[in-house]
Amino acid sequence: MKKISVIFILPDLETGGAERIVTTIANHLSRDRFEPKILLLRKQGGYLKFLNKDVEIIDINTERIRHSLKPILREIYRRKPDIVFSGFGEVNAYLSLFIKLFPKTKFIARETNVVSQHVTRKEIKFFYNFYNNYDKIIAQSDDMMRDLFKNFSIKSQKVVKINNPVDFDFIESKLASAQKPESFKLNYKNVVAIGNLSARKGFDNLLKVFSRLKNENILLHILGEGKDREMLHQMKDFLGLEHIIFHGRQENPYEFLKYADLFILSSRYEGFPNVLLEAGACGTYSLANNCPGGINEIIQNEINGEVSDIENYEDFSQKILNIIHKTHDEDLIKSSIKSRFSKNIILDAYEKVLLSMVK
Repeated sequence: MKKISVIFILPDLETGGAERIVTTIANHLSRDRFEPKILLLRKQGGYLKFLNKDVEIIDINTERIRHSLKPILREIYRRKPDIVFSGFGEVNAYLSLFIKLFPKTKFIARETNVVSQHVTRKEIKFFYNFYNNYDKIIAQSDDMMRDLFKNFSIKSQKVVKINNPVDFDFIESKLASAQKPESFKLNYKNVVAIGNLSARKGFDNLLKVFSRLKNENILLHILGEGKDREMLHQMKDFLGLEHIIFHGRQENPYEFLKYADLFILSSRYEGFPNVLLEAGACGTYSLANNCPGGINEIIQNEINGEVSDIENYEDFSQKILNIIHKTHDEDLIKSSIKSRFSKNIILDAYEKVLLSMVK
């Protein structure tokens, strides 16, 4: 039987959510049925070392997304894949205009966010007029699906919901020799937040919450880099928050998650937050802002976490105090995530979609 050729498209393989998901899918697709390749705008990023050797990398060596379209189309024309799977919002948008040039290739777009919340530039929104050209659009959450239907007039039969997978084997391998981070103090409760330092992730709100907890023995560890780094540091100093530590991007964030007393997701919106899944996979209880992007599909109340409105700073800070002084069942938290989002369940759903498109 001829193998189904699939080209995945991403800007790079830096350590972000979309990159992790595409790496997981490409690594674990059945090699009896599929021949996966990954087309990168630039061959760089931390996930390169986790990509299986039999996944070919196509490097078009282009710095800017807007300049990448011609080389992407050239590679599709030259290689004639059965399926093109675009996994990054801006590339998805540009590519939608040219799908009709390749009648023998099926095209999938995997959205990464609730689009109306995320896409603000008018020139990008224009391309969503052509989004129905895709054969399938993968939404990660009910919020994302509703947004596509309501705000972009996407046909319902085009959209399929597939949540993100959690690779428990990968996480457990990273935890096998994990040590408690040196910055975790014994006489303090250690709270962890992870994400790009940008407005979307809501760390400014989180600092305002922690300004109500100055007199508590709580350390907040923030992992990540981003354009708001300097502003958040200035805000920390202005608010006099001595118990907040910015760690930058970490090679192994799972050791922070494993030993945390609580994980906090402070985002203003999400797609389907991998880090919330990964916190659960480490057995850590979560408190998440009630924002669009599948939060209520992940959190099972008082089993693996709770949901609250972070902009009610006083209430959110009290939630933190209540949670960190309770004990939580680590195995129950893990099984809550594994039973719904393990990679085998989610990858089976991806394979079914891919196979249905070439029948």
